[in-house]
Amino acid sequence: MAVGSFDGEAFYAALNQMREAQRLSWKKVAAQSGVSAATLTRMGQGRRPDIDGLAALSVWSGLRCDDFVRSTERSTPSTLAIISTYLRADENLSPRAAEAMERVIATTYQVMCEAMPDG
Repeated sequence: MAVGSFDGEAFYAALNQMREAQRLSWKKVAAQSGVSAATLTRMGQGRRPDIDGLAALSVWSGLRCDDFVRSTERSTPSTLAIISTYLRADENLSPRAAEAMERVIATTYQVMCEAMPDG
């Protein structure tokens, strides 16, 4: 089983590089990203942001959170997990529609896998 951790210090350092390149104060970063200045202060003290703060900072900065996940090994996500990710990110689908499509695809996938001969 792969065990991973988020490198908050590296993420904060990358944010700081972006902030300095744009000549912004942390207060401006907070305002532009939608996170509180207190969140940025805590990150500067080595604490991790909450998941919504992390998402907001990732969107603001263009940094990919996945680039800051450290692990000795990576597992491969299941086909259904990948499909679910794309369905839920599709702006053309409501959350309810995405969930309905997930159920249809999951059921179809299961039936097709059972129908495939072993080997």
